Amino acid sequence: MSKSEKEQKNPSQVAPPKAINPRFKVKKRSGALDIQKLVEGILARDRVALGQAITLVESTQEKHRKQAQDIVQACLQHSGKSFRMGITGPPGVGKSTFIEGHGNYLIEQGHRVAVLAVDPSSQVSKGSILGDKTRMETLSTHPSAFIRPSPAKDSLGGVAQKTRETILLCEAAGFDRILIETVGVGQSEIAVHSMVDFFVLLLLPGAGDELQGIKRGVVEMADLLLVNKAEGDRLKLARATRKAYRNAVHLFPAKTSGWTVRVETCSALQKDGFDRVHQAGQQFLRETRGTGHFERNRQEQAKYWLHETLKQRMLDHFFEHPQVAKLLPEQEELVILQQQNPFLAAELILAAYLREEKP
Repeated sequence: MSKSEKEQKNPSQVAPPKAINPRFKVKKRSGALDIQKLVEGILARDRVALGQAITLVESTQEKHRKQAQDIVQACLQHSGKSFRMGITGPPGVGKSTFIEGHGNYLIEQGHRVAVLAVDPSSQVSKGSILGDKTRMETLSTHPSAFIRPSPAKDSLGGVAQKTRETILLCEAAGFDRILIETVGVGQSEIAVHSMVDFFVLLLLPGAGDELQGIKRGVVEMADLLLVNKAEGDRLKLARATRKAYRNAVHLFPAKTSGWTVRVETCSALQKDGFDRVHQAGQQFLRETRGTGHFERNRQEQAKYWLHETLKQRMLDHFFEHPQVAKLLPEQEELVILQQQNPFLAAELILAAYLREEKP
């Protein structure tokens, strides 16, 4: 019987399809990934290996967390060589269009670009970065780009920590420009600011209400204020907005970096202004590296994430503790019925936890 006749007689014997990337093979042992192979794949700039490693980072399973930490640790010495840019702005400002346009511009300049997101809103809305990825048609398919959605159903602290670890993996994979988008609003800007070198705030044309509507704290964090959609009938209004912000930024406290905040206009739709954004970033790099602020800021961020991770792990340990899990629902019920002071309830739960933790 010929080979083809055997295959027709027994379809289960047909050879499986070839792997998407035949050059990368992760050896499995008892269902576990070979961590060393993954690390080698990341350092070889293999996108499949990078994606698998990030999936481990995002996992909530304890065994995956240990594997992820081993990978991040192995890649640590190969990270830190990128320029990390945070991007935020109000809904409708055109973040997705800007990121795709600026990402393509950076690739044309010879860079490799990774796009990540910090999205606390994913707990309710499941986030919007997946939609962003489908809209970034040219960037998402470019071999020099990598777009990764943020994990859903997680706290801001958890999402931010995983994004921080993902940055290190992307850098080890040779991406030298990291664009981090805040999809949510509120505390996500603070989280992104704590993991980037250069923070860009996108604005809509229209001063007055725009100045009133954006939190002063977010404006003060920005290194570049960028008025987007400066095209057509909005061009004059965009220039007026730029002038208003240039006057306003002088009222804010001086930055510890010594950097003077830049205010520019751009039209992501018409691909105009990306050169000004790039030039501002390059000037920022030169100035802050010259003063030593760039390296000091990276060091402070690393220390900050050590403390944040400790806080998160301690919270996890506390709420997962059997005594806390037992007492918390009871005390919640008493507090709801106004039969217990919430502060006293907290003290009782904490006291029970501490008694159990004593050696």
